[in-house]
Amino acid sequence: MHKHLNIIFKILIFFILLSCKQSPEIKLQTGDLLFQDLDCGPLCDAIEEATIGKNGERFSHIAIVSVENDEVFIIEAYDGVKKIPISEFIERDIKAYGKSNIVVGRLNKQYQKYIKNAVLEAKKRIGLPYDDVFKLNNDKYYCSELIYDIFKDPIGTSIFSVKPMTFKNQKTGKTDDVWIKHFKDQNTPIPEGAPGSNPIDYFQSNKLTILGKYHHKS
Repeated sequence: MHKHLNIIFKILIFFILLSCKQSPEIKLQTGDLLFQDLDCGPLCDAIEEATIGKNGERFSHIAIVSVENDEVFIIEAYDGVKKIPISEFIERDIKAYGKSNIVVGRLNKQYQKYIKNAVLEAKKRIGLPYDDVFKLNNDKYYCSELIYDIFKDPIGTSIFSVKPMTFKNQKTGKTDDVWIKHFKDQNTPIPEGAPGSNPIDYFQSNKLTILGKYHHKS
């Protein structure tokens, strides 16, 4: 009896240690896509309510990594198109949640040949304004539109696709008041059904692999 209890005890200790083991640190590479659940208020909440992932994932932001001389930078369309250090990107999560909830996606091998040009194209767009009306081809960019526009094949076609956008809350089937006010302030109709993209489209894309959460060193 004592022998059996000893075996059970060792098995329990093994599984406890296994559950406590942290996932390996992800070393970011140029071209990695970072997914973020922004805590920017009602508008970010409305984005997430309209674009909930298949398994309940909620992301309101996406950006691309550029590693330069061993320093990690992020190029994003956030408050206009900017390049910022990874520390600034992480700080948003720290302020909102006390930890980083950033998720890393990496293009599959057959698509990595497009990364170098994509980063160059992203840098060309630095300084352009944010696209508050979510319209393609207007020299303004929202976060996922930037990713769509920079990843082009040799004939200039994006390797990703757009689809009809919806601004309706997936739970209620109605357009949240925050969207109605936002587009009224922009003096433009809600572009329901217009072509576009969102972070969840990329998160669920078969062109990349989700590596997991980014565990940064303090």
